[in-house]
Amino acid sequence: MNVGFAASAVPELAAAVSKAGGLGVLGLGFPVEEIQRRVSRTRELTNRPFGGNIIIATFASPHDTDEVRDLRRRQIAKVIELRVPVLVLFWGDPAPFVEPAHRAGVKVLIQVGTVQEAAAAAKAGVDAVIMQGSEAGGHVKATQSLWETLPAAVAAAKPTAVIASGGIGNGRGIARALAMGAQGVSLGTRFVASEEAWIHPHYKRRVAEASAAETFYSPDLYDVGWKDAPHRTLKNKTYRQWDAAGRPPSGQRPGEGEVIGTLHMPWADIPWRRYAVGMPTASFDGDPEDAPMWAGTSVDAVKNVKPAGEIVRELVRDAEAALRI
Repeated sequence: MNVGFAASAVPELAAAVSKAGGLGVLGLGFPVEEIQRRVSRTRELTNRPFGGNIIIATFASPHDTDEVRDLRRRQIAKVIELRVPVLVLFWGDPAPFVEPAHRAGVKVLIQVGTVQEAAAAAKAGVDAVIMQGSEAGGHVKATQSLWETLPAAVAAAKPTAVIASGGIGNGRGIARALAMGAQGVSLGTRFVASEEAWIHPHYKRRVAEASAAETFYSPDLYDVGWKDAPHRTLKNKTYRQWDAAGRPPSGQRPGEGEVIGTLHMPWADIPWRRYAVGMPTASFDGDPEDAPMWAGTSVDAVKNVKPAGEIVRELVRDAEAALRI
């Protein structure tokens, strides 16, 4: 499956992954009208199962407002109402959503960062747990490597299926995860560099050219709009300016508060302030080197931008070959 990374995981990407035999996942943390549009468009493109991703607590629980919590509830309720085959959740407690989803015939997956979270999610009745490793790009709940926690998560969640995520970008990584007990994998960074992803072309090129050493994990750098949520991104102009200034804390960073561009979304034009969370879509009119470019250590395995269906077929072929060794 592909990670439903925010606005960039569009119907064209999800449908291409599903048609190739994977589980395509939409980003659905948006106004309910946009959720309806994206789901309808995906169903026009494929009759294969697909998923929809929503982050339960975008601002992390201590910072949530009643308005944000109500929005998240309405978004998840809409996904269930539309009977999206798979609801993929992250950063929060899935328990309140399991029974309503199952009643509608919707399967529930939750991404977690610890073995304890995996066990709790399985106990709550989710259909599968996505075990994230600290190698992952984007927002990272994990503090340990996937390869350290995956076997323990498989044991703790049993008999619930565990899906591996973080640092996997090729068939060898998939084979390794399966050999350690995972029943599937979830890839984000590899699909950033796909033709169908609605991502700024410069960002795609950076992912295809970067090495793992060019990624940076930090709980402090990008926090506007979502505090206390660590992330892994590519080192860029904003990182270099902050690093040169001695990595000052929030409120004292270079260029704090300045608008670096506008995200032109189907439902609104959104001014983007430096250090704000997110990823530059194809509609971003600023310099993407000013914005966070989420990427995991699996950039080492990404060498080019390809159609998503071709990526899926290549991954499967290489994983099968690795499993035969």
